[in-house]
Amino acid sequence: MTKPQRFKPISTAPVPERAILVGVDFGKGEWSIEESLAELERLAQTDGAEVVAHLTQKLDSPIPKTFIGSGKAQELVSMVKRFEADIVIFDDELSPSQQSNLEKILGEPTKVIDRTALILDIFGVHAKTREGRLQVQLAQLQYLYPRLRGMWSHLVGEQTRGGIGSRFGQGESQLEVDRRLVRKRIGMLQEELANLDKRRSTQSKARWESGVWRVALAGYTNAGKSTLLNRLTGAHVYAKDELFATLDPTTRSLDLSEGRKITLTDTVGFIQKLPTTLVKSFNSTLAEVKAADLVLKVADASDPHVLKQLQAVDEVLEQIDAQDIPSLIVLNKCDLITPELKRTLSITFPQAEFVSAFVGINTDGLLYRIAKEASAGNSVMTVCIPYNKGMLLKMIHEQAQVIREEYSECGLIATVSVSVRMEQTLKPYKLDAE
Repeated sequence: MTKPQRFKPISTAPVPERAILVGVDFGKGEWSIEESLAELERLAQTDGAEVVAHLTQKLDSPIPKTFIGSGKAQELVSMVKRFEADIVIFDDELSPSQQSNLEKILGEPTKVIDRTALILDIFGVHAKTREGRLQVQLAQLQYLYPRLRGMWSHLVGEQTRGGIGSRFGQGESQLEVDRRLVRKRIGMLQEELANLDKRRSTQSKARWESGVWRVALAGYTNAGKSTLLNRLTGAHVYAKDELFATLDPTTRSLDLSEGRKITLTDTVGFIQKLPTTLVKSFNSTLAEVKAADLVLKVADASDPHVLKQLQAVDEVLEQIDAQDIPSLIVLNKCDLITPELKRTLSITFPQAEFVSAFVGINTDGLLYRIAKEASAGNSVMTVCIPYNKGMLLKMIHEQAQVIREEYSECGLIATVSVSVRMEQTLKPYKLDAE
């Protein structure tokens, strides 16, 4: 006879917050309201929410008081009660007063946040390195600062309740959340990031002077940049099918078939309506893109919005003044598209490389294109490097294409194909043409 259980097991798994998404169609954006809300739903799911309903409205411009009309606001109140929603997420950025007014209308304990707050919350969870956490904290505090007055009571409750939108401050106590201390904290974070930026600039300058050719992966979030980095370099960078799975830049070296060593850097993913404050906060991370010799614009070929995703990437590159850097479009996940779609995309992007980082399709072709770009503008020269110049000897074998070499009494005589930068470095050792 089976004994009855004395204690009933209680699940300790977190209960997903029930979310209602709200979008307003102003008839101006590249993305339709349905497409934008579908992406917002993926963001909410990434942050652990369960989306229970969508609410949309067409307007010429936002309503100053509540962003949406009074009738829609009352409809939203009814939906919150009907679906027992914990949180309402707006697809566009709310002003502090709009957020405060909406919270008053909806009543406790329903939270109201916008797309910016949701993205910042996801970043707060996914940032792993010290620099990444500092950048996220700065962006969060800059977002929070103008909302302190309206969010004070809201934050007091959310500090204990937790969940989406409540991780602002990265562990700062409630007593510290006032204007003076937040201002001071923002200044300290900016100073720390400036110091890290100087260190990164020094490292970048050292790489430039060494002649290392640099490639940066830039693209829409979840396009497979980390998977592509792993495939090309044999690295083991965290990669997952979710938005903003990785935030912190990762650089790995790669040997091309011609013998040249290059670096490949994975950067934070982009997204439409990426908050300007976030772009500014991640300036030092995005500096890796600005310092690159070639930018690989990675996009998901199987996504129906691939054209719009590439447009969003171009917009962010323009924001950071990286639009003039040589680039190559890489359409990833080509194993998931039909031959007909591939032909269509080939016509739209005739210079693009179709790859599948996950399966390993055409990665050799991509490496050939990278090597071709790396050699563009190279010149051929013959040099004699003394044997006591060990660093130069190493540089020639790692950063140049060696066409011919022989050992002589004066040193290594080599005919090499080199970049403009390396040509200047090797100029003192150049042999006159016979």
